[in-house]
This record gives sequence, C-alpha cells and structure tokens, in this order.
Amino acid sequence: MSNAKFETAIRIIDEAHAQDPNRVPSSQGEQPYELLYSNKMSEYLQKCDPDASEILRIAVRAQHLRRWEVPRDSYAKNKAGYHLWRTYLKKRQADLAASICLQSGYTEEDANRVAGLIRKENLKQDMETQTLEDVACLVFLDDQFEEFEKEHDEAKIINILRKTWSKMSEQGHELALRISMSDRAAELITKALADQ
Repeated sequence: MSNAKFETAIRIIDEAHAQDPNRVPSSQGEQPYELLYSNKMSEYLQKCDPDASEILRIAVRAQHLRRWEVPRDSYAKNKAGYHLWRTYLKKRQADLAASICLQSGYTEEDANRVAGLIRKENLKQDMETQTLEDVACLVFLDDQFEEFEKEHDEAKIINILRKTWSKMSEQGHELALRISMSDRAAELITKALADQ
C-alpha cells in the first residue's frame, strides 16, 4: 500500500538532491552527486534493515540534504574548522528535513524524530541512529574511501578508519568487510583493524 506522505517527502528530498551542481559519472550517465549518494544510502539501509521505519528511511535519504550549498572550504582548513562545518551541516540538514516532513503531512513529532536521527542523537543507544551511522560509514567505505585515501597520508587514513570503525555496530562491521575494495584499500583497513 503506498503512503502519500512518504512518497511526497522522498520526492521533495530527491528534487533537492537533483539540484546539486556537482556531477559525477554513473551507469545512467552524469548525475548529481548528492542524488547518487542518497540512493546509495537507501540501498545500504535496505541491507542493514530491510524493515526500516519510514522515519529512518527519510532521515537516511536526507542526511546530506543540500550539503553542496555549504562547501568545506567555507570553514577554516583545520580540525576545529572541520568540526564546526560538520556541526553546522547536521543542524541545517536536520532542520531542512524536518521542514520537508511537515510539508509532506507528517506530525511535528515525526519531523522532530527525523531531525534527531540526522543530528545522530543518542548514537550507540538509539538503534535507528546507529543504523543511520552504519549506513553512512558503509557508503563512505564503498563509495568515497578509495578517492579519499589518495588525498591523505597513511597515518591519517588509518586514524580515520579506526574512528569510522568505532562508530559502527557489529552488523555494520560485518557488512563493511564484504565490500569489494582495491588491494590498497583492503590493506589499509587490515592495518587499521590490527590493534582493534
């Protein structure tokens, strides 16, 4: 049975993603990066939790909502700048997603829940928040890691992999180890997990 509220929310989110000016190659030709990213997020959610609630499915799809509008280089290029950027994005993306939920007919309680998931409140205690974090980490490892690793030295990459791993659940770990990777990426993950 179709749910008009859910379909409306996903349509509005995807329309926003489709406005991303950053285009990347895909099997369907060049596409907006955030649209591809959000679809990959939904695909990994299906692997992590095939019975995920509508609220979690919306939060996963909206995690990077209009992220391209606040580029990383709009903040200082240091650790403090990175954390300020990420904190601002989480709040902004959560607020935008909550507004879309209300516009689509969801209750304020549901909209606030979506926002809380996107802000990753109660990570490790809230199963849905943990699932969203697992999905984000899996997409990073599957879709972004190999390019990311070329831009940084090995010590930094290993540190980032350890931090990523520590945020994931056991189920997330199992799924991560099934991702097909280059020999170099697999070697870095093995090094990162050696002392874990």
